[in-house]
Amino acid sequence: MIRDVLIVGAGPAGLATAISANQRQLDYVLVEKGVLVNSIFNFPAHMVFFTTPELLEIGRLPLVTPYEKPTRLEALRYYRRVVDTYDLQISFDEEVTAIELERDGLFVVETRTPKGVRRGRHARAVVLAIGYYDRPNMLNVPGEDLPHASHYFTDPHPYYRKRVVIVGGKNSAAEAALELYRAGSFPTIVHRHATLGDSIKYWVRPDIENRIKEGSVGARFETRVVEITPSFVIVEGPSGMREELPAEAVFLLTGYHPDVELMRTAGVRCDPETLAPDFNAETYETNVPNLFVAGGAIAGRNTGTIFIENGRFHGERIVTVLAERFRA
Repeated sequence: MIRDVLIVGAGPAGLATAISANQRQLDYVLVEKGVLVNSIFNFPAHMVFFTTPELLEIGRLPLVTPYEKPTRLEALRYYRRVVDTYDLQISFDEEVTAIELERDGLFVVETRTPKGVRRGRHARAVVLAIGYYDRPNMLNVPGEDLPHASHYFTDPHPYYRKRVVIVGGKNSAAEAALELYRAGSFPTIVHRHATLGDSIKYWVRPDIENRIKEGSVGARFETRVVEITPSFVIVEGPSGMREELPAEAVFLLTGYHPDVELMRTAGVRCDPETLAPDFNAETYETNVPNLFVAGGAIAGRNTGTIFIENGRFHGERIVTVLAERFRA
């Protein structure tokens, strides 16, 4: 079976693309290696979005909340309702392993399930709405793979009365430190720069700065991690002196990046420094004809530029291009 378009990723950008394809009568399928809006599902359990609810909406379906800003739980409920309302065709637990453009202009998309079932899907066009949250930026230090070290923070409760080291200085690190402090943990932030990041939410910044000032949250600035051991995080400060920070848990909140390997094997040129794909800013088509990027996939390392509120519009533009092209 040959589809008009195969969409990779069931996050907000992928769902918005599927809605547009459905409305334009394009034959589509959406494949997702995890669960619906997998990145949002893996956000911290008690996360509150930075943005207001209307900026998370897709398909002109309202997100109703009694709060000024929606929660993670409300967003999960909302996107389930979106899928049900539009009866979107989604294949879950199906990971794309390779994309190949054949001589006849069709794409062969190889997929694999957790049970090892492999499949080759065919489509006239492919949209990569793959986000970036499942690919953390690695520190590449000894001990990074120890069981008490993680690139994801979910819930503070398991760390009650425990010493926790948080590596990073942007919003996720600040919020994790505050949640851990309020849950009775003893958090310490380790950040390679001299100050916390500029992108920290305006209502979070004074809170975390005051907690650091009073000593409720420890902080080591201009400091890098050298090694993670079962009991300590070894760090090196600006003077070159090393210190052992006791740690029963370590959160490496150092950012994420898109699946550049998948893009490159499909023929997409990606900048070696920024990891940004080569694409047309008007159509979101990459240097590979009929292969598009949407949402966070366009950002490369600069993930702070693409959010749900702007990435949700990429799919509509892509589908407009495809509808005109296929009917020409």
